[in-house]
Amino acid sequence: MTNPYTGPIPPTPRPPDARPLRKRVLVWLGGSALFIAGVAIGSTGDDGKQPVDSRAKPATTVTATTTATPEPGPTVTEKAKSPKKPDPTVTVTKTATAKGSDTGSGSNSSSSDSSSRDSTGTCSIVSSSGNCYSAGQFCRNSDHGAVTSTASGRKIKCAQSSNAWRWTYI
Repeated sequence: MTNPYTGPIPPTPRPPDARPLRKRVLVWLGGSALFIAGVAIGSTGDDGKQPVDSRAKPATTVTATTTATPEPGPTVTEKAKSPKKPDPTVTVTKTATAKGSDTGSGSNSSSSDSSSRDSTGTCSIVSSSGNCYSAGQFCRNSDHGAVTSTASGRKIKCAQSSNAWRWTYI
């Protein structure tokens, strides 16, 4: 019994340059003939010359006249300048908390704690919405290098960190 899955083996194809010489010559001759025919047809043109019409045609003449009447010019009035207003006065108020008496064990932990913080609840630089900044938030361009405090009173500085300007703890 014969195997149904095997068929005849197809013949191997010829290499591309195995075309007979007579067919290659015919292709070159045909291409050359087409090229020469194209050149011959293109050269029998009129060489850009235009035929001259022997009849003279009447020319139309259009004349347009306009008269312009000038409009009245704008009236220029100058206002009297008011006296210069005085510049606004800036008042800075600093709030400080009073230190209470130390009734504890006599350690200086509370004084070092209060010296590392500003007054609680105040910050000198606020965001556009009026809130105090906190560490980790982005800084505005105008705040680069500035120092302020958080809402809890801890000092923060606008410094560059990881290719961005952020508020960081001091």
